[in-house]
Amino acid sequence: MSGLHNLKPKRVVKAFERAGWQVARQTGSHVILSKGGSPCILSIPLHKGKPVKQGLIRHLIAIAGISVEEFLGLYK
Repeated sequence: MSGLHNLKPKRVVKAFERAGWQVARQTGSHVILSKGGSPCILSIPLHKGKPVKQGLIRHLIAIAGISVEEFLGLYK
């Protein structure tokens, strides 16, 4: 089991902030993160009471250029 299931959206945002990403803005229920020197952005949904889906987290981790283990270390 990868440990990427039922992760809280606000804690996911905090984990990416610890990895050097910054909140650029919030559009509706999505937080947009950016990182200096990177052309990519991360969009994380903050839907009430719903965890971020595992496939989306894997995609965001790949875009961020970190491993799943690194992300889980930042999440905890």
